[in-house]
Amino acid sequence: MARKKKELPLYEEVEITGVAAEGNAIARVDDFVIFVPYGAPGDVADIKVDRKKRSYAEGHIERMIRPSELRCAPRCIHFGTCGGCRWQHLPYEFQLENKQRQVTDALERIAKVDLPSISPILGSKNIWEYRNKMEYTFSNKRWLTWEQMRSGEVVSDRNGAGFHIPGAFDKVLDIENCHLQNSIGDKIRLFIKQYGIENGLSFYDLRSQQGFLRTLMIRTLHTGEIMVVLSVGEDNTEAIDKLLDAVRSEFPQITSLMYVVNCKANDTIGDLEVRLHSGREYVEEEMEGLRFRIGPKSFYQTNSVQAYELYKVARDFAALSGNELVYDLYTGTGTIANFVARNARKVIGIEYVSDAIEDAKINSAVNGIENTQFFAGDMKDVLTSAFIDEHGRPDVMIVDPPRAGMHQDVVDVILNSAPDRIVYVSCNPATQARDIALLDAKYAVKAVQPVDMFPHTHHVENVVLLELKG
Repeated sequence: MARKKKELPLYEEVEITGVAAEGNAIARVDDFVIFVPYGAPGDVADIKVDRKKRSYAEGHIERMIRPSELRCAPRCIHFGTCGGCRWQHLPYEFQLENKQRQVTDALERIAKVDLPSISPILGSKNIWEYRNKMEYTFSNKRWLTWEQMRSGEVVSDRNGAGFHIPGAFDKVLDIENCHLQNSIGDKIRLFIKQYGIENGLSFYDLRSQQGFLRTLMIRTLHTGEIMVVLSVGEDNTEAIDKLLDAVRSEFPQITSLMYVVNCKANDTIGDLEVRLHSGREYVEEEMEGLRFRIGPKSFYQTNSVQAYELYKVARDFAALSGNELVYDLYTGTGTIANFVARNARKVIGIEYVSDAIEDAKINSAVNGIENTQFFAGDMKDVLTSAFIDEHGRPDVMIVDPPRAGMHQDVVDVILNSAPDRIVYVSCNPATQARDIALLDAKYAVKAVQPVDMFPHTHHVENVVLLELKG
């Protein structure tokens, strides 16, 4: 006989006191911490525990008794269900304060090194429609909200296109509009969805892994250029051509219209051929007169305006005079490398993704930049003592690793090569702080500049300048 599951508690009239990691709010009951999504400091609410651990719990607001005076009305109708933009109900200035605190806490608690005064965070000029890239998933079993299920409404059409529900790979919330990208993105997505319904195209079944319409990526750049990449689960040339012909006719302003046939068990397209339907195979973004080509598999910072602010900070911290050899680690498509190249003697970029390195080389070529050199491969395998001996000891290193931070082998090579300055760009202050603690053997932190790239989320970029100790 199965053991009856223990009922988790409901705590009444609990005050939410702060915000925490992953965009959650914090409540305390008898020194016991409860993490609550979509709460605001100052809320008084009944909180139902959903999951209980030894030292903390996760819960949700069951009943709001007195909302915080801090709250503001979220713009998005999908707020609270979508899972993105968890801070829409908090004023932007308050968001910035908490991101500043997140950076400070990580450096003080994890790095535990001597720190200068941390500069005030650079807020985003645009807090809506700031993303240049959005990705959507088609599903034949779209998520139904609690309101829809409680109403008893019979929903016969379950086709949808939108975002995955947090923590559930097979559940997709149908999105009417998203305020994070230019509205043309909504129009393109809704047109393809409606075309699919009217023409009997199957929407993807995420469990059986069958169906025609699968995923959609849309890039909208400040140059006005637009890239659309549709991923389909069936190699049906006639259906693909008819659909994309209709998209081209409806949206002639699309610069690059492409598609992928993906019959794999996952949505990644990095190892698949991207086929051109019409237009160019790339789009271009502009920064200080430089043109950056972006392909369907390229990484480019998703907030173009703030990327410029971020790169200016990195360049200022590098303090280049024109005589330096610069290593740009995790260079991606060489955006930072090409951005600083005019101020350096030479820039060497290293990146794991070979397609990105080809883009980096193209970006140098189209901008007439001749003092860059790029290498593809796993950072810990490429950046070795032998590599340094062959290509020269760097005067400056710019590092922009993924969220996991740098491998210990990479840190060791950096310490052994001993560049005069390291500019560390990070999307994860916690792993950045861990790496700074490792670099503390030879380096001192001289400047810290947080940059907000993603308004209404808890994510924050941070740039740290380290200098070789005397």
